[in-house]
Amino acid sequence: MLDIKLIREEPELVKEMLKKRFEDPSIVDEILDYDRKWRNGLREIERLRHLRNEKSAEIGKLVKMGKDISSLKEKMKELNLKIKEMEIMVKEYKTKRDYLLMSLPNLLDETTPVCEGEENSPVIRTWGVAKVVEDHLEEFKKFAGNMDYELIPVKSMSHVDILEKYNLADTERAAKIAGSRFYYLKNHLVILELSLIRFALDVMIEKGYIPVSPPLMLRREALEGVTDFSTFEEMIYKIEGENLYMIATAEHPLVAMHMNEILEEKDLPIKYVGISPCFRREAGAHGKDTKGIFRVHNFYKVEQVIFSRPEDSSGFMEELIANAEEIMQKLELPYRVINICSGELGSVAAKKYDIEVWMPAQQKFREVVSCSNCLDWQARRLKIRYRTPEGNKFVHTLNSTALATTRTMVAIMENFQTEDGIEIPRALHPYTGFDLIPLK
Repeated sequence: MLDIKLIREEPELVKEMLKKRFEDPSIVDEILDYDRKWRNGLREIERLRHLRNEKSAEIGKLVKMGKDISSLKEKMKELNLKIKEMEIMVKEYKTKRDYLLMSLPNLLDETTPVCEGEENSPVIRTWGVAKVVEDHLEEFKKFAGNMDYELIPVKSMSHVDILEKYNLADTERAAKIAGSRFYYLKNHLVILELSLIRFALDVMIEKGYIPVSPPLMLRREALEGVTDFSTFEEMIYKIEGENLYMIATAEHPLVAMHMNEILEEKDLPIKYVGISPCFRREAGAHGKDTKGIFRVHNFYKVEQVIFSRPEDSSGFMEELIANAEEIMQKLELPYRVINICSGELGSVAAKKYDIEVWMPAQQKFREVVSCSNCLDWQARRLKIRYRTPEGNKFVHTLNSTALATTRTMVAIMENFQTEDGIEIPRALHPYTGFDLIPLK
């Protein structure tokens, strides 16, 4: 949520931000209109209450003098009725103003590129060597920046085919009992998933992040604090008859953890690494990645969250993306980092990096990590502040994927195929206890 003072004092700045996001800036004028009506209404209520106090004092004097007060009593009734009407009206103005205020997206970081279309998001850097078939080389070069590559004669085998053919997952039986986009993991993939989780946790714990296993459900007021509920609602599962929603990412309960708290400045930054299953309806993904385990309704994710002072948040965003890149590099997965366009940025983030791993079977870059600086947008909604000599200030919140299990397993299956099977990245050998998933 943006500060109403900012909108009052610099409305053109907020309008310009909306234009850069390719959204309608007229909402700023609507907010200011309701805000003026609300403030004028408060002043009118104060005037009427003052008048009521004067009339009450006058009535008291006349009663002592034995005078007739019937006409004044009638005026007092009218005055009380007017005050009640104004109070209802003022409450309505504030409700409408705050509803519109809650729907405003975050300000944009000055380094966020202004453009539409994810394909136009600039490549910041690349790492590793991509396996590219010659027919896709020109297309690869359009999106790969200066990334190294090696030509391969044919595409790698799709993870979808690998899963079913070699008894590593069962999506058909999962669909029978739960519907599409669910899965049973089996055999080596069960161990691989657990190994990936522990590997990512160990990397983050060694860096001083506090491990947390959060609640898997949130009340609506907490969820509204961390995200734009109106646009996010189609992604989340609601618990029937309860004020509870299944979490879509550990970010949400981790950020909401300090709701309505005043933190001490000496305790900042606070760094968490969360591990949780994630539940997503994927309602807007009809026809996309319907097979396999790339886009599914539930998966595990290791998530980074930082609470920081405002002046430190840009530096911590670079730390978060560096952490995620280190994990990808230790897993030996080729990737690119892109700075997401303003037109593709969700409401919560002021700036966002994505890490996209090259998938040889798909001959595409696919997103596996999302890293965001949310400034004080979440903190204002959740009332998370920290104490300073000058008064309480809102913290900045940041989040990033450390590792998402299913997409990372897809990347491993597509990038490490040999004649004997799927080679396991060396960093995972101590966790898996095996270095190869045999394909026989």
